[in-house]
Amino acid sequence: MKTLIMVIFGGSGDLTKRKLMPSLYLLFSRKQMPPNFAILGVARTKYTDESYRKHIKENLKKYIKPQEFDSSCVDSFLNTVFYKTMDPSIADHYPLLKQRLSQLDKLIGNPGNYLYYLATPPVLYETIPLLLQSVDLNKPGPEHEGYKRIIVEKPFGHNLESAKQLDSLYTSIFEENQIYRIDHFLGKETVQNMLALRFANVVLEPLWNRNYIHHIEITAVENMGIEQRGGFYDKAGALRDMVQSHLLQLLAVCAMEPPVSFDADSFRNEVVKVYQSLKPLTASEIRNQIVRGQYTASENGKQHRVAYREEEKVDSHSRTETYVAMKLNIANWRWDGVPFYIRTGKQMPTLVTEIVIHFKPTPHIMFSRLTHCPLPNRMIIRLNPNEGVVFTLSMKIPGAGFNMGQVPIEFTYDSLGGVPSGDAYARLLEDCMQGENTLFTRSDAVEASWRFLDPVLKLWEKDSKIPLHNYAAGSWGPVAADRIIKADGNWSNPCKNLTNTNLYCEL
Repeated sequence: MKTLIMVIFGGSGDLTKRKLMPSLYLLFSRKQMPPNFAILGVARTKYTDESYRKHIKENLKKYIKPQEFDSSCVDSFLNTVFYKTMDPSIADHYPLLKQRLSQLDKLIGNPGNYLYYLATPPVLYETIPLLLQSVDLNKPGPEHEGYKRIIVEKPFGHNLESAKQLDSLYTSIFEENQIYRIDHFLGKETVQNMLALRFANVVLEPLWNRNYIHHIEITAVENMGIEQRGGFYDKAGALRDMVQSHLLQLLAVCAMEPPVSFDADSFRNEVVKVYQSLKPLTASEIRNQIVRGQYTASENGKQHRVAYREEEKVDSHSRTETYVAMKLNIANWRWDGVPFYIRTGKQMPTLVTEIVIHFKPTPHIMFSRLTHCPLPNRMIIRLNPNEGVVFTLSMKIPGAGFNMGQVPIEFTYDSLGGVPSGDAYARLLEDCMQGENTLFTRSDAVEASWRFLDPVLKLWEKDSKIPLHNYAAGSWGPVAADRIIKADGNWSNPCKNLTNTNLYCEL
């Protein structure tokens, strides 16, 4: 890969300034970009090349670490950035786009290698590919020259039917190997480290199954609201925005069988098998094993947090969920009988993504007469923030008596200097440039995940008696969510200090 033009539809939008441009700059500064490349931002906002570069530079100062902002390097990077003012929904603008790309081809000696990134509202996911096709900007050239690839942000569809229709459209315009359905969770260093943790350590494999694991929690929550995404979020909700993509991806990485090798087909085959093994939920189970909630206004000292229905561009009578907790089961040999508990929510007390593996207690409690008995072992895989892994062991506390405490064996990325900024998008963008699609979602995985969740969405729409529980912004969600996990204990309470575990089980 020597030359490339990346076209960012939605070039003036929030995703571009916060994630894409900082990640592309980091790749450039680390010399991980093609020798000859250009970035063309496309949007309706009116910019010239120079005013757009100034806009990007101002935002790079905000969204990358100060120590990574090198003024001369930034200027060199911005020399590769260009802009085209156009409405991506209007067909007549695409011949002009093609003309601009031809000019850039000549400028950098590019044989027509284009990477399209749809950093746009989902409403344009169907329009843009069709209009690219109308001017032959979807066709690869001969002998692997002039390749065309397209990156699509989630959500890929809003239910099973729409996902299948969207997939049919894309596969009629592009080959499957040209389509990159991106989920930045899979690009995170810590998610990939979970693969290494599972499959590169022989001591864990005998334990990673129903014989030793009691239940598993997967949590991905945020301590903020929907920011300026009300128009999108009120049509999506937490189930579509987080569960269908991010949380099921984490579940798949946690539960998958070892791939034959770490290549695209082998890895993605195992992901699909997990989705296909999810035990379908009956109407009764949807009512009893899933709790949805919506945050309400709250006061915390001088801080006032508005209710979801008070957010900009949100219906004042909205029944969109901002919180989901659910119990899932995987019907296969490894996991049969092991419940998976997942939860996600906006306006939680903290920002955290983590997986907690709860191992079974020892088969014989020989220390039952002690004041403090040993707790079952736990493994906490923290993906964000304070990334790392903690495994708890029960040990005797030094001194008189025979009291037991939990000792953490820990690894944190901070001990290695921390996780590189922009790691997720930078990794995935580089993979796409190189034609590596292992960490991108395949069409059959999208369909399988929607097939599992579609009955939930349909029942929510059909049965207005299914409650939408309120919870105060800044709390841990609806009290009703506690009953889901009650049979196996309580939800773990993530804290900023990864190793701050409860030490004792008092009798």
